[in-house]
Amino acid sequence: MVELEEPQSPAMEGEFDSEVVSEGSSVVRGDPLQDGDGPPKVDSAIEVLHEKVKKQVIKEGHGQKPSKYSTCFLHYRAWTESTKHKFEDTWQEQQPFELILGKEKKEMTGLAIGVAGMTSGERALLHIGWELAYGEEGNFSFPNVPPKADILYEVELIGFDETKEGKSRGDMTVEERIGAADRRKMDGNALFKEEKLEEAMQQYEMAIAYMGDDFMFQLFGKYRDMALAVKNPCHLNMAACLIKLKRYDEAIGHCSLVLSEDENNVKALFRRGKARAELGQTDAAREDFQKARKFAPEDKAIAKELRLLAEHDKAVYQKQKELYKGLFGPRPEPKQTKTNILVLIWQWLVSLFHRLFRRESLKSD
Repeated sequence: MVELEEPQSPAMEGEFDSEVVSEGSSVVRGDPLQDGDGPPKVDSAIEVLHEKVKKQVIKEGHGQKPSKYSTCFLHYRAWTESTKHKFEDTWQEQQPFELILGKEKKEMTGLAIGVAGMTSGERALLHIGWELAYGEEGNFSFPNVPPKADILYEVELIGFDETKEGKSRGDMTVEERIGAADRRKMDGNALFKEEKLEEAMQQYEMAIAYMGDDFMFQLFGKYRDMALAVKNPCHLNMAACLIKLKRYDEAIGHCSLVLSEDENNVKALFRRGKARAELGQTDAAREDFQKARKFAPEDKAIAKELRLLAEHDKAVYQKQKELYKGLFGPRPEPKQTKTNILVLIWQWLVSLFHRLFRRESLKSD
């Protein structure tokens, strides 16, 4: 199949045409290191960040550490150190946790100190004393933490924004939230142009996080249109990156999200068709391409993909024809066996005696 990007084709164009001066930010994408319920076993050296906070690096990060009032996005799992009871897991909930350093809740003090000592992309095991966690009384609602419980956190710092005011997403106005997402989108576009696909996707993911379902549900009219004008291009750009990285199932998911909002979006139809074709889902791919062609009949990239599918179908038909020809060829003729010469002699003698006997019978009559 051909490469995704063809600048002369509207269906192939990305949203990578904006320029912006990027604010200080850093983002990486991560997944949980292990699937077990217990804390990870870590052999790295222990770094003392505070009398009650110690850190062991699981995976090195990069860049600068966040400063006070930075808005940090992280994933973590938490256990009570004595019983190894897991009481929180943001990976399982598929929702990053937002932490503003210096404005954290009291029970998050130790976690904030640990995060402040990490760089973007770093994964670490934090040992937190109970004094900087849930305290002497613990917590008997959610999460359920016993009194004086030391805590273990497996943490990954996804990324952070160096905002001066330390404003969370929930405290932002609609315009501020859409603007923050748009800046990340444009940062992602710049990274995409440099072929830094993973870094670009990280920016798009964070932009999409600003446009979460809870936020979109509250919007209507022009504000919803403004938000979709940022969110949908991020999904489309994510799909473009994922196709280049051969992660086709994920690309299909992002395109389908756009099509749930805009069922006739040509770029979403084209890129989903492209991903489906790469996975061998030719019927579904053809359906996407044909629908896209209705709205962009002159698009050369769409025509090319439909032509490639037709050639593929023809090649498959020829192979099947050859296969069936071998399976259901003409019935072979039975081989003739040589008749035994003795049998022929015996048949001749019987016939001779029969004629002689008949002749004698006629004479007697």
